[in-house]
Amino acid sequence: MPCCVLPAWYFWLFLAIIAEIYAGGNPTKKGSNLQGKVWKFGDHIDTDLIIAARYLNTSEPSELARHVMEDADPEFVAKMAPGDLIVAGVNFGSGSSREHAPIALKAAGVAAVIAPSFARIFYRNAFNMGLPIFELPEADEITEGDTVRIDMSTGDIINETQGKTYKFTPIPPFMQELVDAGGLIAYAQKEIAEKGAA
Repeated sequence: MPCCVLPAWYFWLFLAIIAEIYAGGNPTKKGSNLQGKVWKFGDHIDTDLIIAARYLNTSEPSELARHVMEDADPEFVAKMAPGDLIVAGVNFGSGSSREHAPIALKAAGVAAVIAPSFARIFYRNAFNMGLPIFELPEADEITEGDTVRIDMSTGDIINETQGKTYKFTPIPPFMQELVDAGGLIAYAQKEIAEKGAA
């Protein structure tokens, strides 16, 4: 192996360390519910809109949280409350591969993001950081201000305001395990502890 080429697992270890430093391990169990007020955003919300590059000179989650979604809606942080939900259009999280985007959302108290589709790297980073995200083709039917409940045990997204129920695209089992654990590092710690106890 060339001296400057690292095994792929180094990358995932790095993300795990970042997850622990930035986001912590706050589990969202499969059998639990998430419920909050909806804040709507459009298509192709990229990572620069989620957390602008000018704020990446810090790695402090609370500081990143103060500026989350600022360039998409300057009043977002002032308006939202912990436990609220973001519902967006297609390709949420496109752009750079920065882990800061899901970290900032989670640190701000966003309980979950619902969208018809997510950029692939953001999709993986969100699960690594323990931020629940849900693919829902009918996301555009949900309006800002609606109260939405996500039932993790049944796979339902219930719009309490409109009285509509949807099925979210099933989460791959390993990704669900990451969310259940609170992120990649918490998952790794659990696996190590279980193997050590065996």
